[in-house]
Amino acid sequence: MIEIEAKVLKAAVQEVAGVVESRNTIPVLSNILIQVEGGRLFLHGTDLDILVSRQADVVSAKKLRTTVSAKVLSGIVGKLPAEAVVTLTLSKNHLEVVAGRARFTLETLSADDFPMIATGDWLAQFEAPAFNLSTMIDRVRLAISTEETRYYLNGVFFHRVEVEGEPLLRCATTDGHRLARFSLPLPDGAEDLPNAIVPRKCIELVRRMTDKFEGPVSLAFSDTKVRFEIGQTVIVSKLIDGTFPDYSRVIPTGNDKRLAIAADSLAEAVARTQVVSTEKTRAVAVAFGRDLVTLTVRSAENGTAVEEVPCDYGAEALTIGFNAKYLLDILACFPGGDIEVELADPAAPTLVRDPKNDRLLYVIMPMRVAG
Repeated sequence: MIEIEAKVLKAAVQEVAGVVESRNTIPVLSNILIQVEGGRLFLHGTDLDILVSRQADVVSAKKLRTTVSAKVLSGIVGKLPAEAVVTLTLSKNHLEVVAGRARFTLETLSADDFPMIATGDWLAQFEAPAFNLSTMIDRVRLAISTEETRYYLNGVFFHRVEVEGEPLLRCATTDGHRLARFSLPLPDGAEDLPNAIVPRKCIELVRRMTDKFEGPVSLAFSDTKVRFEIGQTVIVSKLIDGTFPDYSRVIPTGNDKRLAIAADSLAEAVARTQVVSTEKTRAVAVAFGRDLVTLTVRSAENGTAVEEVPCDYGAEALTIGFNAKYLLDILACFPGGDIEVELADPAAPTLVRDPKNDRLLYVIMPMRVAG
């Protein structure tokens, strides 16, 4: 039997249930493993590739080990008053959940059938402030590919590099149309970090759990797995088994035309011009002229939109077509700040940087825009 505050149980169940898939051919994968160890409650959820484990403080606890539906238990605790005390009692093949006058009897499956993910030996273990990790994820996840045939692009590439004698922890993503790269000083303990592609689902879970967490996050990497320890929650995930491409080859080095512009002003203008755009194209023609950027969107069905945005640009005039959504995703990563754009010609990749911070870099490929 377990006694636990409803608000504590709710937070724990919702975190663990986040990894459970709604449809499973293996029944136990739809369940959460509930077990008491050393007087403490542990909840586990998995999809076979990722295991989320959460420790929760209890009022009292005795030996208990079983699995119940993640969807049903999450639905129950989500509707209980936060101040309630919940009692969980295992009886044969049922788990009884009692809170005040509410009573639920849930079907269970054997805990022995619940699959855990073995970890093995970690090659690198280090800590990073939750804010730094959240910022890194926010800046690069926009370019994670969803194309299943190029599965090795379906995650964030963690790796160690050295630039001018300074060791760095870098994360990179690309979907073939854009590339995002973010760097941090290499944390102590990450010297032997292996090249690792952390899958999108794991990245999204980590980002969600660091949203309100203010302490350090512990990371550990092996050749095949990664572990994130965030407060009372531990996420263990298999890494994507593949080789991330040498993305440095698509980062242009000869873009000699430079432009400075307010990110928010450009984003607002792009968004307004998209009102007349069709969903299929989402294309915007960006004309770079002396101290002025002119955005043009044409639609045979809806008409034309043109808007001008002041900038600092003194090189030769040229026009480049961009996917407006990709451009807006990048601009959203510079709230309230300026960006530096490095150009070459209408057919070449464009670089977008933070002029005050060399940690962040984006590459966006051009697209054909109808005249």
